[in-house]
Amino acid sequence: MIGATSLFLLRHAEVEARYQRIFGGRIDMDLSPCGHEQAAALARYLGAKEFDAAYSSPMKRVQQTVAPLVKAGLPCPAVVEGLREVDFGDWTGLGWEEVRTRFNVSAFQWLDLLEREAIPNAESAKSFRARVESCLREILEAHPGQRVAIICHGGVIRMILSILLGIRLSKMAGFEIEYASLTEVHCSPDKSEVQLLNFTPWRDVANGQVG
Repeated sequence: MIGATSLFLLRHAEVEARYQRIFGGRIDMDLSPCGHEQAAALARYLGAKEFDAAYSSPMKRVQQTVAPLVKAGLPCPAVVEGLREVDFGDWTGLGWEEVRTRFNVSAFQWLDLLEREAIPNAESAKSFRARVESCLREILEAHPGQRVAIICHGGVIRMILSILLGIRLSKMAGFEIEYASLTEVHCSPDKSEVQLLNFTPWRDVANGQVG
C-alpha cells in the first residue's frame, strides 16, 4: 500500500523593505538582506532532509529563496505558473492603512473580501482556487507516497491548506504563514493532516525548537 504524500509548503523569505506590509501580489520584487539570511537558514535546515521532487512559483522572490535550497541539495524545482501569488487588483502596491483610507475596509479582512469578490479588479477567489487546485492535483497524482517541496507565497499556501483541509479560504486568516516558513501536510486519498505549521528555522531553530 502506498503511503501518504508529504507536502512541504515553503513561503519565500522576507522581501525588500519598500514592499513590506503592502499588498505585493504580482509585483516582482527582490528579497531583503534579511530575507537572504532567512533563505540560507531554511536551506541549512532542509539540507538534512531528502525530497523526491520540488515545484516553485516563477516569481523573483521565490526564485531567490530557491537558490540556496538547491545548493543545499533540494531537487531543482519545476517552475509552475499556477503557483504565482494572487493578483490584488486595485490594492496592488498599497499598504494596510492606505487600503483603509481609500476603500474604507480593513485590510486584515483581505481573505474574506477576496472570497466575496470585494477587492476591485482582483483575481476572484474562484479563479485563484481553480489554478492552485489544478497544480496541487497534478503534483499529488505525480508523486504518490513521495516527499515534495512546494516553494511559493503566503496566499498560495493558505489556498492549498483551504483545499486540502476543506476549510473556507476566509478561515485561513487564523493561520499565520511567515516569511521563509515551513508547513508540512501529509496527504492520502482519505484525509490530509497538518504535521507542522509555520515553522521558521531562521527563528525557531535558534530558539531551540524542534522542527
